Amino acid sequence: MDIYTATLAFSALSQPVRLDVFRLLLKAGPDGMQAGEIAARMGVKQNTMSANLAILHRAGLIRNQREGRVIRYFADFDGTQGLLRFL
Repeated sequence: MDIYTATLAFSALSQPVRLDVFRLLLKAGPDGMQAGEIAARMGVKQNTMSANLAILHRAGLIRNQREGRVIRYFADFDGTQGLLRFL
């Protein structure tokens, strides 16, 4: 991981809701969580949560998978390990 990518990840995690979402997805493990479930758990509107999930995704901290009409999100453990190795 280079310094630009690490800075992008730290920037994504600098907002409290995004940090909480990332921690939630780490705890969810390989099963991940559906976007609506994440929004409900965090008490955030779905459109706001969608924007936060997009930022975490661009930063390489989470990944997603379409399941019909819904999207399931997972912590990206490779991206997380890359960030830890950078540190």
